[in-house]
Amino acid sequence: MGRRNNTNVPDFILLGLADSEETQPALFLLFFLIYLITMLGNAGMILIIHLDLQLHTPMYFFLSQLSFLDLSYSTVITPKTLDNLLTSNKYISFIGCFTQMYFFVFLGATECFLLSSMAYDRYVAICNPLHYPVVMSKRLCNTLITGSYMIGCTDSLINVLSMNSLHFCSSNVIHHFFCDLTPILALSCTDTHDTEIMIFIVAGSTLMVSLITISVSYGSILSTILKINSTSGKRKAFSTCASHLLGVTIFYGTMIFTYLKPKNSYSLGRDQVASVFYTMVIPMLNPLIYSLRNKEVKNALIRVMQKREGSRQLQ
Repeated sequence: MGRRNNTNVPDFILLGLADSEETQPALFLLFFLIYLITMLGNAGMILIIHLDLQLHTPMYFFLSQLSFLDLSYSTVITPKTLDNLLTSNKYISFIGCFTQMYFFVFLGATECFLLSSMAYDRYVAICNPLHYPVVMSKRLCNTLITGSYMIGCTDSLINVLSMNSLHFCSSNVIHHFFCDLTPILALSCTDTHDTEIMIFIVAGSTLMVSLITISVSYGSILSTILKINSTSGKRKAFSTCASHLLGVTIFYGTMIFTYLKPKNSYSLGRDQVASVFYTMVIPMLNPLIYSLRNKEVKNALIRVMQKREGSRQLQ
């Protein structure tokens, strides 16, 4: 925050989602329920994968990391949003705002590359099943996860340092419910062209590289599935990646809609709805998507419950 002294804005005001005080209690209850389901769903997924030995495979290793990211992602945004809805204190410090922005971008970029790693895992499982245990070794899985976090950290650092070079002279009112890039850019009293270009390049590169990886992986998967003679074989092969494909479509659809466009096309209401979707709703949906459509997770939950019940009876 080296340029912190070059701004006349000591803190920001988050306007939030509702102008009317009458709607704030209803939004608070809704978002609190979403956050509670998100915490329980993702923490439960991590716990089940940890406790059940049959889920100690690369696919579920990546899935546990996805649950951790979704849990963290939602926690960066939702508690402050709930506080703003419940109280009249809508202030967030300059450093607090940029810290929230950093972790938001960091976790989002990391999730992009984690979803790419999961797509590659499904490619190896379907297209090269005999070599799957060798190719998807523990070392490779750890390398992919570490690489995802490192790239996410770098992307976020570049974005935040670019934003920190701006000056904020008068207005400190953020027309959003969290410290996102676009509404903060709109507050700057200096030329933001170079910063916008930098953010567009970093965000575009992150989305495009991960999307290309996913597209190539699923293109090969589709080609392999079409070569399978039996209908049941095709259905079984597709079912192994259907949940991930659905999650990818929802996540990338909202991200591209929100960020890969110029600042002058920013629409407060439309972009806030999209932001609610990818910061709160998607982290809640992911554990549901991957568990409700997955027999192995359901069976693992039953085994964990039965083991716990058996241990209780022995006591």
